[in-house]
Amino acid sequence: MSEIHISELTPGTFVINVDKEVEWGIGQVQSSINNKITINFENVGKKTINPKEVELKIIDINGTN
Repeated sequence: MSEIHISELTPGTFVINVDKEVEWGIGQVQSSINNKITINFENVGKKTINPKEVELKIIDINGTN
């Protein structure tokens, strides 16, 4: 598991939940406070996640990654 540093999860960043990518879809970080990241996912709405417990992957939706 490649760990994302919490400072990378800034509002506006697009991510996927590696374990639930298909079900949840792409998410956009809404806020990052302490170890709680609020992300709005396209298929399941807002989720509050501890990135130390859930594997997130930052994605580039513009295809320049």
